This record gives sequence, structure tokens and C-alpha cells, in this order.
Amino acid sequence: MDNRYVQQFKKGSLEMILLCLIGRKETYGYEIITELNNSASVLGYAKEGTIYPILYRLQEAELIKCRLAPAAANGGSKKFYSLTHKGQEVLGELIEFWTNYEDCVNGFIATYQQTEVSE
Repeated sequence: MDNRYVQQFKKGSLEMILLCLIGRKETYGYEIITELNNSASVLGYAKEGTIYPILYRLQEAELIKCRLAPAAANGGSKKFYSLTHKGQEVLGELIEFWTNYEDCVNGFIATYQQTEVSE
């Protein structure tokens, strides 16, 4: 299979996935990356260079907000992300779209598979 098609699917859904993760609880970047890598093997390995730019875009769009808190390990600080009210609304719209999109795609797949079986 041509990997670029799979990459396009992944790229198109990562914003929604990050909003879902952040919407569950306030979290920080490394925790997000770890959770993606532990629970979503189909997504492949999440890299900082992919995830942090998305977090910055979501923050710039005012879908998430960030607060700094002291990091116990190194004396620095951690950025904790949470959904804004606007982010909750957008996530709800994305979930509704995804559900309709999934139904539509599954319909095309089902008719293709039926055609393939009858030939």
C-alpha cells in the first residue's frame, strides 16, 4: 500500500484526536505523545515535531489554552493544555462531521464489497 494515502488520513484527523485527548483532562505535551504512542498503534509513532506544531495552531485558533506550572523534575516549567469553550464547540462539530463522514465512507466500502463479491 502506498504510505502517502495513509499519511493523509492521519494528518487530517490529528487535530480532532488531540482535542479529544485534551478535552478528557488537562494534560501536557509529553503525556499526549505518550498516550498516542501507547494506545493508538494504527497512528504510528507520534513525534514532537508533528504534535507540538498542531498544539500551537490549536492554541492560536483559541481552541485550547495553556498554563505554565513548575516541573518537579528539572526546576523548569510544563505547559498544561485544556479546551476552551470555543474548542469544546469545535470538537462537537468535528465529532458530528466525523460520524457522518464515517457513515458515508462505510456506505461506499459496503457497495464496493458487494460488487466485488457478485462478480
